[in-house]
Amino acid sequence: MKIKPHLSLYWKCQLAGWTIASLYWTLQGFLTGGFRIDLALVQLISDVLIYILITHLYRNFSLGHHWEDLDLRSLLIRILPAVLVMGILYAVVTILKLYGIRVLFDLNGQQSMQEFIKLNGLGIFMAGIRLMAIWLLAYHLYHYAKRELRMATEKANIELSLKQTQLDHLHMQLNPHFLFNSLNTIKSLIYTSPNSAGRGIDLLTELLRAGLYKGETLVLPVEEELSLVKDYLELEQLRMGERLTFKIDSNASFSSIPVPRMCIQGLVENAVKHGVAVQKEGGFIQVLLTKASDFLCIEVINPGRLSGESTESGIGLKNLEERLKLTYAGKASFELYEIESGQVYAAVKIPAYE
Repeated sequence: MKIKPHLSLYWKCQLAGWTIASLYWTLQGFLTGGFRIDLALVQLISDVLIYILITHLYRNFSLGHHWEDLDLRSLLIRILPAVLVMGILYAVVTILKLYGIRVLFDLNGQQSMQEFIKLNGLGIFMAGIRLMAIWLLAYHLYHYAKRELRMATEKANIELSLKQTQLDHLHMQLNPHFLFNSLNTIKSLIYTSPNSAGRGIDLLTELLRAGLYKGETLVLPVEEELSLVKDYLELEQLRMGERLTFKIDSNASFSSIPVPRMCIQGLVENAVKHGVAVQKEGGFIQVLLTKASDFLCIEVINPGRLSGESTESGIGLKNLEERLKLTYAGKASFELYEIESGQVYAAVKIPAYE
């Protein structure tokens, strides 16, 4: 099957825009008299080719210096001198083109280049400033609007991903099996350790509240996220007893750094459900937060093997990777692999924005 060549929107606009402009100049020549079809064709073709070349060179320069990624104020500061430079280039090229055509078609008479520039130079320069200003504004406004639309789409995707995570998180907390185990643990503690039973109720309440009432929060300070993680681990510890031990290591200076909501929580839930819970002897979970080169690294180590990961776990981790990609525009990373002595290592690395 033969594939037809695709002409991008940029080239369609370039060809259409400069062709229409040249046809307009041709119409003006026709209305003023002395019209020649051969001269008109040369003018039209040369106009389209030369002005597309000038504007395309600017486009390559702009892309090479990432001007499309600038904010509006920074972009305007660069556009103003660019219009002047483009106007001068337009004037020089147009004067050479027009004078050359006049010589080629023997229309020049006795007029010298200096006289031609004196009579037409200022008008051509002002026309160039006007045309280049229109072209540059149209080009950059299109890219600015496109970037805003892309950012809005990414934000919507982040929010959608977060909503899905919230639903998954709430489903886990409201899962009959989870509630059954938690409530049974609390019930048994009522008779043997009333204080622990009360603590279990408090922990379960906090977990449910986090799932129900913080739905609009995209990110949380490390301190709040770790508090949720600790509540979850403590509740699971009440249920599993000595089979579950854990340690959370974090520097107080990290407390205000924002992290994606339920990012650490998701890693820890995965470590408990698919790591410690399936080990007969249980195991130890370590949560370690470190900072280096303006990046925050969140590490979770738990007993287990990756070959035993369930589909549900895979979906949760894939969701986390997608959220990191959308939230940090590719600057964050996620790693998951098996290390020595039957342990699984999961690490999230994100920019440490204050």
